[in-house]
Amino acid sequence: MSGSLTIVGLGPADEALVTPEVQAALASATDVVGYIPYVARVPDRDGLTKHASDNRVEIDRSRHALQMAANGKQVVVVSSGDPGVFAMASAVFEALEAGPKFWRTLDIRVLPGITAMLAAAAKAGAPLGHDFCAINLSDNLKPWDLIEKRIRLAIEADFACAFYNPRSKARPAGFVRVLEVLRDVCEPERLITFARAVTTTDEAITTIPLQDARPEMADMKTVVLLGSSQTRLVQREGMAPIVYTPRSVSV
Repeated sequence: MSGSLTIVGLGPADEALVTPEVQAALASATDVVGYIPYVARVPDRDGLTKHASDNRVEIDRSRHALQMAANGKQVVVVSSGDPGVFAMASAVFEALEAGPKFWRTLDIRVLPGITAMLAAAAKAGAPLGHDFCAINLSDNLKPWDLIEKRIRLAIEADFACAFYNPRSKARPAGFVRVLEVLRDVCEPERLITFARAVTTTDEAITTIPLQDARPEMADMKTVVLLGSSQTRLVQREGMAPIVYTPRSVSV
C-alpha cells in the first residue's frame, strides 16, 4: 500500500467547524502528526498512532511525517485553523524541498480549514469585508524591524489587518510596540477588535477605539482585527454591535 501525506486544518476550536473533507482524512489516517494540543483534538481509535511534539520543531515534525508517508503510512499533519496560514503546510514543503528527491513523488494534499481571522471576523460582523492583510506578530522567525515595516505599509495602504500571535509571556513587549506604531500612524478612533478563544466557551469579542486599546487585552489565544479608515460600527440596543468594512471605498 502506497503512503500519503495530508496536511489539514482543524479550524479554530469548535468541532462543528472541521470540514467533512478533513474529517474523512482523519478517519482514514494511520498516523497523525502535530503540535501537542492539536493532536489532542483528534479522537483516539484503533489503528491510529498519534505523534505529538512541542512547539518550534515544525521542520523535524515535517521530516518525520514525510518519512512515514514514504514508508507506506497514511499520514495526516494537523494544524489549528488553516494549515496554509502561519501553520504546517509551509513547514512540510520546506522540509520536502530540502529532503530526499524521492519525497517529491509522494501523494501530498493540503486541506483547508477555517483560520482564526475568519472565525473572529464572522463573530464581529464583517471587518474584513474589503481589502485586508494578515501579519504574524511573532519575531521567532523574522526580525522585528520587518514586522514594523509591514505594519506601517499596511496602514499606509489602508488595509484592514488581522494580527496573529500578538502577545506571549516570552515577548510581552512586542504588542506594546505594535500599539505604539498603530497610534503613530492611525487616527485615535480607528476600530480594533480583540477576539479571544473564538468558538470556545471562553470566547470574548471586544471592539473599541484604538485609543482605548491596552496591551494586556491580547494574548496567544487572541487574534486582533484592526479596521481600515472605512470600517464602521453599528450599535444595536441590547445586542452586540456589528463591525463591518464597506465593500466600496469613499474618497
